[in-house]
Amino acid sequence: MTTTEEKLMGESPETTGSGLVAILRGITPGEVAAVGAALVEAGFHAIEVPLNSPDPFRSLEILAANFGAVCPIGAGTVLRVEEVERARAAGATIIVSPDTNPEVIAATVAGGMRPYPGVATPTEAFAAVRAGARSLKLFPSEALGISGMRAVRAVLPAEVEMLPVGGVDESNLAEWRAAGAGGAGIGTAAYRPGDTADQVRAKARRLAAVWASAR
Repeated sequence: MTTTEEKLMGESPETTGSGLVAILRGITPGEVAAVGAALVEAGFHAIEVPLNSPDPFRSLEILAANFGAVCPIGAGTVLRVEEVERARAAGATIIVSPDTNPEVIAATVAGGMRPYPGVATPTEAFAAVRAGARSLKLFPSEALGISGMRAVRAVLPAEVEMLPVGGVDESNLAEWRAAGAGGAGIGTAAYRPGDTADQVRAKARRLAAVWASAR
């Protein structure tokens, strides 16, 4: 990896967990390259395009072509096995779901990608781990809370990370990291439909600074 690429990546996800994942719900193909560049430059570690966004597979292709070498690109709100293959063909390397679906997890692993299934209970967390997941999306994170995440992490295998999603922003991001979160999914706190790339860059820089300071 070149010095420029290392700078764009910020902290290494391999050594610090998945890090900050931008959730671009509602993004369009026409704006995704500029927004993606702003996020990568600000130090975000991964970018997710939920499949209920306009023309999501085209947005995935654009992100993968422009930033895939330095930033993992993921498909979000993946509910079916057939969507896993379409996302892989578009260049996604991570698959994010709101639920725990063993078939989606297995298909993701078989395709050489990393699954991020949604969990809200210890039962769902262990079901996801048994299916092959090593990164768990705590969703909605408000439901279990920071103390709940600590309790679940205490009984999970050490190599399994948890990433809170839902309601995570500048006000609580440091607390989540201090509690042991391996990363966090950031939605409207980083991007709202209609935001310009400059607006996204400014918000992303503040979030990345909070994450880094809480290390």
